[in-house]
Amino acid sequence: MSFKRLTIAFLLAAVPASAGSIAPRDGWAVHQTSKPYEELILDVKAAAKAEGLNVVTQAGPTGAAASRGITIPGNRVIGLFNNEFAVKILALSTAAMIEAPVRMYVTEEDDGSATLSYKLPSHVLAPYADEGGAELAGLADQLDRRFALIAEQAQK
Repeated sequence: MSFKRLTIAFLLAAVPASAGSIAPRDGWAVHQTSKPYEELILDVKAAAKAEGLNVVTQAGPTGAAASRGITIPGNRVIGLFNNEFAVKILALSTAAMIEAPVRMYVTEEDDGSATLSYKLPSHVLAPYADEGGAELAGLADQLDRRFALIAEQAQK
């Protein structure tokens, strides 16, 4: 590799990778906060527990990128669900369970604050309405309310 290519590769690796803030979009809730990234993650987890949902999964590329020498803003996906919803949804639509757990997304902004966003559970489960009918829509609405309460509590 030439010196020029090596220099460019080094400079690109040193530049923080970011696609910017999450913009409002159809079927999503996006909450800009003044909280630091790590604090918002902890507060989402605590609020989820208070609303009867469990943290089922967590994933984010930030740490792995850092181990490769790449700096990116904090980025964490937190999957939330519980067995009560799982059993009820499975009774209505086996296919709908591919969407569990429903996820919240915490992203770090350039100023150090964090944004909490998520697809509304009713939006996530809408493709299964033909199978699950009004009962599935009702469960999705219950999840919408819990997610809204989690977001509200986590932002305080």
